Amino acid sequence: MSQTFTMTINGKAVSGSETFGVENPATGAVFAQAPDCTEAQLDEAVAAARAALPSWKGTSIEKRREALQAIAGVIAQNGEELARLLTQEQGKPHPDAMGDVLGGAHWLMETTKLDIPEHVSEDSPERLAVTRYGPIGVVAAIVPWNFPIILMMFKLAPALLAGNTVVVKPAPTTPLTTLKIGELIRGILPPGVVNVISGSDRLGPWLTAHKDIDKVSFTGSTETGKKVMASAAKDLKKVTLELGGNDAAIVMPDVDVEKVAQELFWAAFRNAGQICIATKRMYIHKDVYEPLKAAIVEHAKTVKVGDGSEQGTQIGPVQNKAQYERVLELIQDAKDKGYKFLIGGNASTAPGYFVPVTILDNPPENARIVQEEQFGPVLPLMSFDDIDEVVGRANATVYGLGASIWTKDLVRAQALAAQLQAGTVWINESQHLSPHAAFGGHKQSGVGVEGGQEGLLEFCQAQTVFMRRA
Repeated sequence: MSQTFTMTINGKAVSGSETFGVENPATGAVFAQAPDCTEAQLDEAVAAARAALPSWKGTSIEKRREALQAIAGVIAQNGEELARLLTQEQGKPHPDAMGDVLGGAHWLMETTKLDIPEHVSEDSPERLAVTRYGPIGVVAAIVPWNFPIILMMFKLAPALLAGNTVVVKPAPTTPLTTLKIGELIRGILPPGVVNVISGSDRLGPWLTAHKDIDKVSFTGSTETGKKVMASAAKDLKKVTLELGGNDAAIVMPDVDVEKVAQELFWAAFRNAGQICIATKRMYIHKDVYEPLKAAIVEHAKTVKVGDGSEQGTQIGPVQNKAQYERVLELIQDAKDKGYKFLIGGNASTAPGYFVPVTILDNPPENARIVQEEQFGPVLPLMSFDDIDEVVGRANATVYGLGASIWTKDLVRAQALAAQLQAGTVWINESQHLSPHAAFGGHKQSGVGVEGGQEGLLEFCQAQTVFMRRA
């Protein structure tokens, strides 16, 4: 690929003295080189963010809103080009890549509608007490490979609106679209307000340990999140961590089987199952288990798995070799244990990191494919009879990111949702998030929240001023 990719540091294009290869997961072949940020370049990026902080902090929130809106407009205007590049490096079908890019622009625009509150706790003849919220400082935004653009905006939009400056680090397997966005927005923001760097696996630990980073916002696996938290603890950096999930879907006996089968399928298999809030375990009431599993499998047979750049592809490859091998390992474990497969279960012979849609029939609760987050196009279906028992099964995990309930009885569903240990519960839908609603995990699925005013305040620190009146 002839295109040159550069980092954005202090508003300028910065090439890498070192580079690393970026693969197209549909072929497994390297198609581009990305800059491999050195420690010296990281220091430059953090120093630029630190230098830009006083002016950006002092910029009115109205002006900050205008800047975010301008960024959203530039991203939307370049949506086609960005989406094509995203498909090459991430693997997702082009319509889904457009959804990621335009979804990021939408998240930016909607975040500008949020306000930073000011709370008066006392206004008496004796005293005035006011709590205000200001920026934390320099934020490290560490973004995963499954939704590189919209998940970057989960961090960038509220951080900037609150008056922070930011150093963005995309995942090493999907850096290119983020680098391109950094290039596109250089003229919109003052130099140093947003710095975009890329690097191999060495860069993340350097960034989280950097003494001049005030907050780390990270999305990724729970195991990596623990390392981020440990690194941040050395300087007591603030953290927001959106981590792994093992989301359960509970399907009640009153559902319309034909109506929900496709929705349930895509709740699990969208983006090749590589979504933290995808359904990872599906509990189906015994009264509808047989017809519903048959309907889900029949739909699975119609779905095209292939190169995301090819028209008609609905599910692309697993994004990278390490995750591909992990998914195959879980499938092999299920085979070794003798579990029943309804469809799939064999690795593709095509080049690239393709895993066919794979659905298992009633594996035991202690199976690895039930207990672990697969993060790939593999789904166990399990039958249940007793509601209290299935709630216990759904909650019996270290994760607590999301869950869904499928039923016509909305009153019962609300009561059931209150029993689930998950940060987000959907009723008769899945994966819907809003820039105006808090999103975060319970248990080992995260620390803090993103989205809504609660998510905006994650990028602020409170200061209360008590004034005794004369």
